[in-house]
Amino acid sequence: MFPTAIPFPDIGSELFAIDIGTFHFALRWYALAYIAGILIGWQICVRAVKTPALWPKAGPPLNPSQIGDLVTWIILGVIIGGRLGFVLFYQPQYYLQNPLEILMVWQGGMSFHGGFTGVAVAGLVFSIRQGAPLLGTADLLAIATPPGLLLGRLANFTNNELWGRATDVPWAVIFPGEAAQACPGVEGLCARHPSQLYEALLEGLFLGAVLLVLAWRRGWLKWPGALTGTFLVGYGLSRAFVEFFRQPDMQFVTEGNPIGHALQFGSWGLTMGQTLSVPMILLGVLLLWFSNRPTAVPA
Repeated sequence: MFPTAIPFPDIGSELFAIDIGTFHFALRWYALAYIAGILIGWQICVRAVKTPALWPKAGPPLNPSQIGDLVTWIILGVIIGGRLGFVLFYQPQYYLQNPLEILMVWQGGMSFHGGFTGVAVAGLVFSIRQGAPLLGTADLLAIATPPGLLLGRLANFTNNELWGRATDVPWAVIFPGEAAQACPGVEGLCARHPSQLYEALLEGLFLGAVLLVLAWRRGWLKWPGALTGTFLVGYGLSRAFVEFFRQPDMQFVTEGNPIGHALQFGSWGLTMGQTLSVPMILLGVLLLWFSNRPTAVPA
């Protein structure tokens, strides 16, 4: 056991629950995080398009009523893309044998990279249908996404999932459950990195603050694609870094691959999260390069 570890603050996975006969309805923290993240992102987008000074002379890519329609597309993109991403990236063999379980989203299993792809496709189709500038719409989504990431990672923590590797750092957390306590070589209680909180701070709070400052204080919405590129690079680097502390995906762990690398190059390799983040970083760099952003933007 690690004497300086922090006990897990078990507040449960449900905000409240109602039982009516055999029917059980529960509002879970994870669902609340999704709802709150979407609502906050929606308001950020509406405020942005209502501030003409933030945009090029042509104005914002969408009007406030179109933002509401876009939200519907984004919700579908998150759910469908997130689920299919988890199925294809993490457990394709299992779901190939149990295809009906793909629809059982209430059992858990969502992928951010899949959800991101779903949102990108939804945003692309919506922009084409509305005749809206693609990069301008993407920049709106970029500044709206971090609140949802922050709340979603906090929900991962309260749900006791996606915890990190065993460690003896002073802020390590003793997560409950047989799986969380299965730490080879550790006697007594096992403490782990609260990697969900690392991601909440980096992907949500820090990246979100940077994007809002660049949008409202540095005028980056005037150069389409710049904020989207910043988001892609920021998220990709944050996720790749935190993967060093996250518990490996068990489907990739073998006796010769204890770290759970999805791609191995001798003793070195990349986890699935890092592998999927590399294209995001490269695309982000390209967007920043081609966004024609001047080297100095007046405050």
